[in-house]
Amino acid sequence: MKGLNENSLDRICASLAYAMGVEPPKHAAPALPLMTEYVDRALSGRRADRIFMYNPDAIAEWIYEKYKPYFAEADARCDLQVPLCSVMPSVTPVCFGTMYTGAQPSVHGIQKYEKPVITIDTLFDALLRAGKRIAIVTYGDASLSKIYLEREMDYFHYPSLLQVNAKAAELILRDEHDFIVVYNGNYDSKMHKFAPESHEALAELRCN
Repeated sequence: MKGLNENSLDRICASLAYAMGVEPPKHAAPALPLMTEYVDRALSGRRADRIFMYNPDAIAEWIYEKYKPYFAEADARCDLQVPLCSVMPSVTPVCFGTMYTGAQPSVHGIQKYEKPVITIDTLFDALLRAGKRIAIVTYGDASLSKIYLEREMDYFHYPSLLQVNAKAAELILRDEHDFIVVYNGNYDSKMHKFAPESHEALAELRCN
């Protein structure tokens, strides 16, 4: 895909805000019609009571295309797939900064691999203003465990994939949060250590 187009990563934020029926963050790019139309159709004009965001880090499009069988079960349960262009540099904190603010890196302030707390308006702030309850569940020293701190929401950090997933399942069953964000860096960690198609990395891809 070419550069910044109508499916840039910065448009997912306002789309999520639309799905939850809240005003998007101040700097967010416009929502994607493909997603807003899907929400209207799937929910018959209503808005979502709950959203669960699962973020398995570093699974590139070429990995998805090459190892399709690994994704078959997820694909079978997927009503809508939306290809999104990354922002640059395409490192984790920069991308997650854009994903949950709807802003380009020059606006949200993270333009390299660093993890400062983002201070501009975010999707989390928009949801909090609307009285929504939010939880972030992260693995290790993840970007998502750092860059959205200092907000009145629940943060859970664990050293292992199993603990992250167990907590995510617990939160879903408790049904006390409107918006749950889960991050798993297991494939990312093994990919950087052993290579993207190593046995170690692909084993974690299967787990995801």
